[in-house]
Amino acid sequence: MFFNPTLAEVRQFFYHAWHKSLKNEALAPIESIATHWMRQHPEYHAVLNGPIEALEAAQFPPEAGESNPFLHLSMHLSISEQLSINQPIGIRAAYDKLAQKLDDEHAAQHVVMECLGQVLWQAQRDKREPDSAAYIDLILRASS
Repeated sequence: MFFNPTLAEVRQFFYHAWHKSLKNEALAPIESIATHWMRQHPEYHAVLNGPIEALEAAQFPPEAGESNPFLHLSMHLSISEQLSINQPIGIRAAYDKLAQKLDDEHAAQHVVMECLGQVLWQAQRDKREPDSAAYIDLILRASS
C-alpha cells in the first residue's frame, strides 16, 4: 500500500517541519531530512515563512514559470528515502557514482530527480508501473 497524502497534508508537513526546525524543536527523522532539503533551497524560504493559509492556497503554474517547491522538496525526500534503503536495488551505487562525478550531492539529487520524473512520466503515459531498471540505467548514463 502506498502513502497517499493530500496536497494540503504535504504542504502542512513541510510547513510544520520547517517551523519546528526554526524553533529548534525536536524533529522526527523524516522531518530532519525534509528540513535539510529546505535549507538547501533558500528560494523556497519566503513561501515556507509565510502564513500557512497562503501556503495552502498557493498555485505554482508551470506556464507562469513557477516551480512547485512542494513537488521539488517531495522528490528530494523520495530520492533520499530510496537511497537510504537502496530501493530500487542499485540506486545507491548509481547515485554514488553520479555524485562522485559531479562532486556535488545536491546536483546529483537534481539529476536523479530528472531521471525519476522521466520514468514516472513514461509509466503514466503508458499506464504501467515505473520501470526500475530504466530508472537506474538513466542515472548510470548520467554518471558516465
